Amino acid sequence: MPVKPVRQTYVNTSLYAADAMGVCSALYELGGMSVMHDASGCNSTYTTHDEPRWYDFDSLVFITAMTEHEALMGDDEKTVRDISEAARQLNPRFIALAGTTIPAMCGIDIPALARLIEAETGIPSFGLPTDGMHSYLRGAALAFDAIASRFVKNTEKTAAISVNILGLTSLDFSYVGIEDSIKAAVKAADIEIISSWAMGSSPEDIEKSASARVNLVVSETGLKAAKTLERRFNIPYVIGTPISGFIPDIIEAIKTADAEKRNQIPADKLIGDAASVAIIGEYVFASSLCAALSKHGISACPVCPLESRLKSKPADSVSDEHAISEELKNAGTVIADPLYAPIAKGKKFIALPHEAYSGRIFRESIPDLTESIEKILKELI
Repeated sequence: MPVKPVRQTYVNTSLYAADAMGVCSALYELGGMSVMHDASGCNSTYTTHDEPRWYDFDSLVFITAMTEHEALMGDDEKTVRDISEAARQLNPRFIALAGTTIPAMCGIDIPALARLIEAETGIPSFGLPTDGMHSYLRGAALAFDAIASRFVKNTEKTAAISVNILGLTSLDFSYVGIEDSIKAAVKAADIEIISSWAMGSSPEDIEKSASARVNLVVSETGLKAAKTLERRFNIPYVIGTPISGFIPDIIEAIKTADAEKRNQIPADKLIGDAASVAIIGEYVFASSLCAALSKHGISACPVCPLESRLKSKPADSVSDEHAISEELKNAGTVIADPLYAPIAKGKKFIALPHEAYSGRIFRESIPDLTESIEKILKELI
């Protein structure tokens, strides 16, 4: 049987933020210390391009500044010593150590280093096996799952319907007020929000997450944590981004999940296989926008180049630029980050910036689709 070649090349387009950056973004507001085990300089990529909150309030984000000598000969004792000393001075709530490409190639055991750091400092620490070869999606998912596994306390459920919002990061939703619109849409349905992971909630809110009756997963970065919280505290989850027109479906799914204790993916009922509009991006958001457009009689399908567990096609089927181009062949219109425009030639292109893809370049043009999708509709019709 012939083997389909995997090109794994990107010539005309960009790449998504790496997994270590996803770790830092997920944990930014939770009072911990995030450390990327890498050479000096890589932290500036995160702070300048991937973190819009950097200039508004502080967070403990560091890099170990590995040298060439340390990479070749190894010096784990220095890494443990430096991180432990910084932690003793700064007293963070926890320490998250994220791997990158260099320690992955050297075979450094990141979780083992974290255990040594915790033994040395007494501060809860976890090592996340990121390697710089995956997108932010994997890193943020691992970080949220670590929080769900270690820091959520078993508390009594609320009497009325309530939710945690999982997967709310600036990489997917930027820092332009979208997180407030999402929360407002949920509250407008008389649903209490216990916590939002992890924009606008305190560590104390996160600790009380077990009191929620349902988890709302607004991006796939929150799915792994949702499954852990379901296993630990029997909390069902709903997958979907609150986008104008699709919000009533999400609210109804939350109520159904609470009543029947079954997980819900409301967008699946509204997306067909054949579509004239292709939406490139993170799967939960892209499929939710497809569902919202279906309410206006527009057939759209998501094209997800990320390592999604939700998309129907295998994880490696849309893993390079050529494969993405093949997915767009039958689409007359493409909705995507502006940096995808070069592979959508000959098609109508509607720009929809994504912070995790183009960084800060188009931040001022990121729309709040929870409030309205009228601008996209006008360009489609």
